[in-house]
Amino acid sequence: MSEPGHIELERAVDSIWAGRRHREDYGDLDSLVESIARDGLLQPITITPDGMLICGARRLAAIRRLGWKTVNVWVRSGISTTLGQLLAEQDDNLLHKPLTRTEEATLYAELKALMVEDATGRQEASRFTSKQENPRSHGGATVAPPSAGGIGKTREQAALMVTGRNAYTSLERINELQNLAADTAQPDDVQQRAREELDRIDAGGSITGAQHRIRAAQALVELETLASDPAQPAGIRDTAAAGAARLRELEDTARPADLERLAVLAVERAKTATKKRPAQLASARLHAVDEQPREFLPVRSFVYLWDELSTWTERYDPETIGPALSGEQWAMFENAVTATIAFLDTARIARNVRRETA
Repeated sequence: MSEPGHIELERAVDSIWAGRRHREDYGDLDSLVESIARDGLLQPITITPDGMLICGARRLAAIRRLGWKTVNVWVRSGISTTLGQLLAEQDDNLLHKPLTRTEEATLYAELKALMVEDATGRQEASRFTSKQENPRSHGGATVAPPSAGGIGKTREQAALMVTGRNAYTSLERINELQNLAADTAQPDDVQQRAREELDRIDAGGSITGAQHRIRAAQALVELETLASDPAQPAGIRDTAAAGAARLRELEDTARPADLERLAVLAVERAKTATKKRPAQLASARLHAVDEQPREFLPVRSFVYLWDELSTWTERYDPETIGPALSGEQWAMFENAVTATIAFLDTARIARNVRRETA
């Protein structure tokens, strides 16, 4: 055993085979062939016990051009049956049913880990040259320097091999949800919501929407934790409780992106709820005494205003508005939303008090 999960041995080149999921266009192999001819194969290619190629398609093509009969390989055990079938896939009937999006993401994560492991080995091996002893070499079989691109290139290749598309961003987001669902250190509500979002994705739901909702769920847990923590000041507990109640009301009706944004704002407001206490509140009370009483518009005007605004979110495209606003315009918009939420919380408290005393 050279490393956990690997057995290093010599294998006949002709006995190594690549499934359909491996690329056939290897690009310019000349420099790779020259490197291997000069320095040897510094990093063995990785195969399954039955000789199927996992990592190292370009290296295999290069040594075949050089006419090698045998080559050092790492035999990797423990890859999942489904990933093995997917990489082999010699005909369209081998996988009897299409993979779900979460199944694709699981295989993507497994394959990416194998490819990262292989790339790391190549980076280590490339530190050695023909003038230095390579502790992994065995006779003449001694991998060219690692290909450029880093982890981004690895994600792209893994996504193409699993899905046939450069869809690694979506797969990474699904992996985040899968990790949350499996992480026992997460609150039960977050784990459950992550599982629900994964089911929703498999049913055709939006991955981006799922990401917004899970972040809102995490913020909700944080708010409820603050609200129930007796060690927190009363201002923080009350503000957190109000924010959590509002998020609960909006969970099934608000757009996912809006829900996440409101959740983040609610957490920020809760954590800063005591910044105006007590000196600033006292100052605010003095200013209120000094200033002339404000003349508020009548309730009828308020009703007319919100009757007009009730569908405003349906009349504008947030993906257009967001990048179109200047910095000053965006700040004005955020301030208006923040002030509206504060107004809402105060009005709700007054409404509840009226109901309790009625």
